[in-house]
Amino acid sequence: MSTVNVYKQRPDAAHAQSPLFHAGLHELVGKGKNTAAINVREKKLLGHLTLRGDGHDTAFAGAVYKATALELPSALGLVINGETSLQWLGPDEWLLIVPSGEEFAAEQRLRDALTGQHHQVVNVSGGQTILELSGATVREMLMKSTTYDVHPRNFPVGKAVGTTFAKTQLVIRRTGDDTWELLVRRSFSDYIWLWLQDACAEFGLAVKA
Repeated sequence: MSTVNVYKQRPDAAHAQSPLFHAGLHELVGKGKNTAAINVREKKLLGHLTLRGDGHDTAFAGAVYKATALELPSALGLVINGETSLQWLGPDEWLLIVPSGEEFAAEQRLRDALTGQHHQVVNVSGGQTILELSGATVREMLMKSTTYDVHPRNFPVGKAVGTTFAKTQLVIRRTGDDTWELLVRRSFSDYIWLWLQDACAEFGLAVKA
């Protein structure tokens, strides 16, 4: 029997900073115009775990459901339950996002449920963040920023796609009729934030808490 040591990346009572802390996003909360058509908020410091395994194996899928209460989504799929989500990343890879501070327990539950099965669980919480965009004109802004077709016929609610965005790459997730999320790597977060400010200029942009 092998032993896996699980490292608790975010110790209790630690002062953590989001990838966009130094961009000053938090200082702009509530200072936007009331007429802004697009709202943005950083869903910061959430727990991000990548999971790998055989999604066609009913035992694997059942174990994941036991640990997360979420069904494994199929290609380009995203399932959400409250503040927890599970997203398809590839044929044998998914991304589990849980509320801040719950990633350690979530990883333990997954490892316990998947005992004896071929799998991999990696905590990547420090490497990425999510920007939530809401408003009726978000899709128009996205059309200026990515070559991927974001028309509702091609991009319904519950879809998530890794694609080009401006001069970099990220994941676009549609979580509601007028609500979208950008899953951004830490190293590109400042660039994406600068791009969004420019791309949203014609619509008006307000930062929400």
